[in-house]
Amino acid sequence: MRFGVRRALLLWLLLLSLPSALLIMLATTPRTAVANAAAVKQLLPEASVIGSGSFRWLGLKLYDASLWVDRSNFNPDTWQRAPLALELNYARTLEGKRIAEASIDEMKKLGIGSAAQHKAWGEAMRQVFPDVDKTTQLTGLYAPGQATRFFRNGVAIGEITDPEFGPAFFAIWLHPKTTAPKLRTALLGR
Repeated sequence: MRFGVRRALLLWLLLLSLPSALLIMLATTPRTAVANAAAVKQLLPEASVIGSGSFRWLGLKLYDASLWVDRSNFNPDTWQRAPLALELNYARTLEGKRIAEASIDEMKKLGIGSAAQHKAWGEAMRQVFPDVDKTTQLTGLYAPGQATRFFRNGVAIGEITDPEFGPAFFAIWLHPKTTAPKLRTALLGR
């Protein structure tokens, strides 16, 4: 009995010594994951996660990613033809405008979109993408020919109506010439 009380006291003291941001992350992450999964399942009822991986830049983990699809109608070679959701769980604090700029840079590297589209898409993303931190989960929902919708921790935050945006945006992760080929392989469950 005494050992259990000591263990509980030590755990309590450890929790008190943790930074408040970590406590917030520990308290909100499970609820965030449940809220996001519920949002994805509502919009894509037959979807499940087919693959997950981490994205690192200069050795620093920026986020963990998971790809949700309906396995019965998804083909990795023609992914643009099927609805999907990409979930990003951030590991760092990043500005939304920087995420938008990096997204446009990746589209340019892939040779997708015109200068006019890059400008319009960049402005639209800056309006939708929030600043993120370790408690943030962003999810993009793609359906062919429709607006691309975005969610933060399971709550809708905006959409980009140009139907050409979705394939360009998700190509960042799913195009065969992505700058993150290992992450693409992991997302596609290969």
